[in-house]
Amino acid sequence: MTLESLARALQHGMVPVVEVMSLDGIYKVRIHHCHGVSDLTRNDHSALWFKGTGEIRDLMGARGISHGVLTWADQWGDEMIGVESRSLNQEELLAWGTRICFK
Repeated sequence: MTLESLARALQHGMVPVVEVMSLDGIYKVRIHHCHGVSDLTRNDHSALWFKGTGEIRDLMGARGISHGVLTWADQWGDEMIGVESRSLNQEELLAWGTRICFK
């Protein structure tokens, strides 16, 4: 989903859950909506990555989105030392993520 398509969807009543996923110092934005989950992309549909949260805050706030959820990359085990675990599902990530404000 591009910024332009997000803006159009918001104008037509879309009320998404915005997830900001932290991946070891870089961030990507995932838009959760009634049709599933979409990554925020450039116009050529390549992934849009951010080096900090300030730009994300400004982009979302400018589009009227007031809050979101900060999550983290799903790393729940260490295969190098044999620590097993299960991955969190999307609902668990959103439920246990940190609530953030864009305004």
